[in-house]
Amino acid sequence: MTTPDAPELTTPDAPGQDRSDRSPWNWLLILPIILPLVPLLFNFDEPRILGFPRFYWLQFLFIAVGVTCTTIVYQMTKRRR
Repeated sequence: MTTPDAPELTTPDAPGQDRSDRSPWNWLLILPIILPLVPLLFNFDEPRILGFPRFYWLQFLFIAVGVTCTTIVYQMTKRRR
């Protein structure tokens, strides 16, 4: 039993309301997840950059890819005020 003064609670994903997480830009976030899982990228010792083998500098590259993809998705999906 509800009281007449009680406000009705609504959820953000209630039917008929727009959801902000349904953007196609969100698919770009799969790239930093899948890219480090490709073993063909790690099969080589060469080239070396500043003495570091390929495995190590690829890890830094994956961080940069992740940050770039996240920034792009955030900028493209944020709501304008």
